[in-house]
Amino acid sequence: MSRLSIETPGRAETVVEGLYRDVERRISASPPGLCPVDMALSFLRLSHAQTCGKCVPCRIGLGQLTELLESVLDSTATPETIDLIEKTARVIQDTADCAIGYEAARMVLQGVQGFRDDYMSHVEHGRCLFGWDHPVPCVALCPAGVDIPGYIALVRAGRYNDAVRLIRKDNPFPTVCGYVCEHPCEARCRRSMVDDAVNICGIKRFACDHATDMTPPPCAPSTGKSIAVIGGGPGGLSAAYFLSLMGHRVVVYDQRPQLGGMLRYGIPDYRLPQEKLDRDIEFILSTGIEVHTDTAIGRDIEFSEIENQYDAVYISIGAHNDKKIGIDGENSVGVHAAVQLLRDIGEGRVPDFRGKRVCVIGGGNVSMDATRTALRLGAASVTCVYRRRISDMTALNEEIEDAQAEGCQILQLQAPDHIEADENGHVAALWTRPQVIGPYGSDGRPRPYDADAPLLRTPCDIVIVAIGQAIDARPFAQVMPLERGKIKASSDAFVPNTPHVFAGGDAVTGPATVIRAVAAGKVAAANIDAHLGFHHVIQSDVEIPAPHLTNLPACGRIELHNRPFEECVGNFELVKCGMTEQEVQQETSRCLRCDHFGYGIFKGGRTNKW
Repeated sequence: MSRLSIETPGRAETVVEGLYRDVERRISASPPGLCPVDMALSFLRLSHAQTCGKCVPCRIGLGQLTELLESVLDSTATPETIDLIEKTARVIQDTADCAIGYEAARMVLQGVQGFRDDYMSHVEHGRCLFGWDHPVPCVALCPAGVDIPGYIALVRAGRYNDAVRLIRKDNPFPTVCGYVCEHPCEARCRRSMVDDAVNICGIKRFACDHATDMTPPPCAPSTGKSIAVIGGGPGGLSAAYFLSLMGHRVVVYDQRPQLGGMLRYGIPDYRLPQEKLDRDIEFILSTGIEVHTDTAIGRDIEFSEIENQYDAVYISIGAHNDKKIGIDGENSVGVHAAVQLLRDIGEGRVPDFRGKRVCVIGGGNVSMDATRTALRLGAASVTCVYRRRISDMTALNEEIEDAQAEGCQILQLQAPDHIEADENGHVAALWTRPQVIGPYGSDGRPRPYDADAPLLRTPCDIVIVAIGQAIDARPFAQVMPLERGKIKASSDAFVPNTPHVFAGGDAVTGPATVIRAVAAGKVAAANIDAHLGFHHVIQSDVEIPAPHLTNLPACGRIELHNRPFEECVGNFELVKCGMTEQEVQQETSRCLRCDHFGYGIFKGGRTNKW
């Protein structure tokens, strides 16, 4: 009888596994702006190396595609070569025996179709259409274009006031974003090639928590122009801030008692304390902005009156309306819209959920806010119901993890069917239809479909609906074009067929993130300024420290930790703790200073202006 032995990875297997992890990190850290032809060729070679070689499309076809792409990069190709690349990729995609060949060809086909101009530029000019405007990955992925390596270097040097001043050159809400930004900048941080992305958001929060200078930058001389901003949320106030710095007279109109929009009436205090929000707003208003709160367009003042009174108007209303789910029992007593619930709490009308069983419908950040809020209101249990998988939820992973850690149960692959009410019309249970995850849709996510299984009954006393938000554009419907309930505006924020009206943020795109609203306000401010015949430049005189020429070994990422949930029950005090000085020093030292090394050298020096 032959002896069996326990298999253990050999040295070669261990090395290969390490190489795979290295490749994964490098792919995840691939910055925007890389040559799409070069990137396609690299992935194609990797895929070709993984094929078994049994079928002709993989063995021969992928090799031919490789040679064709190489000829494009070598500038020996012709326009006909690009057509041949497309034709060859389509044939391989249709005839390959396995997913390796099919997916490799599909990747090349999508690339040549989506970046045809880049391919033609290689053929005709021997180079790609690479742009040098934002070569630093984190800066390129920040919608507001904040100089991230610059303020990280300033925090490392202990110059917190200067760090915040540098951030405010592009983003007047540094404190808010330090607490609730979705930090897209971290997605392509090149530090991921070494270990893990730098905790950029945590560093920003530390800088804002330790900065003491609240002196606003000087405004340009008065232009004599006046601009109305409708909406006092992050987008409207950002536009107002930059326009005020440019020397224009700015007047903000908001329908709520206080400024802040969804920052105040949609984000719970345990994530964003009111005093932190007020700090940013006070700084913005200190530039000389006039404010009219409790003023609704169409109720207290007509839009035509504003349009005739000002040289330009910027509409930046938020998505404050809830979306109905459209199921039986939705009007039962105990059914709440998440947006309205969070707004009521923001205005001081706090419901009592003590001892209640709560079901939350939805999988976005608002649903997680509603879920964690219900727990703080004393709910006995909270169940979040989502029709897709947890991995498909649009909420931030950290928000999902925190909700689960605090005791929320997430019921995935369950689509709401109807709400059961008792004889008094009060919610008694939520009935859901089990789902099976299916093919991918146009949004890049797999779509669920009904499973061959009976409905599931979840007893509950409260149902919170958090399936989306909508804007109320009715006051503007008679004077400007609308599209699917949103204001139709061009990429420069100008509203067609109007003399001087601009719109941006949620009013145009639908619900988006805080940093995208800030970016929309920044773009609108620049274009309104140009529309009025000016070309003001926002700049900063902050001097950025030189990079440290050190060889930094791999080092773990500093994560912010939460207070124990037992301390959070019954109150809305801040739950996430910031970094210590020791932690921020370590985290800032992990920055690779891509603004000085790598593609950053092509910037030709920092100007600190836009």
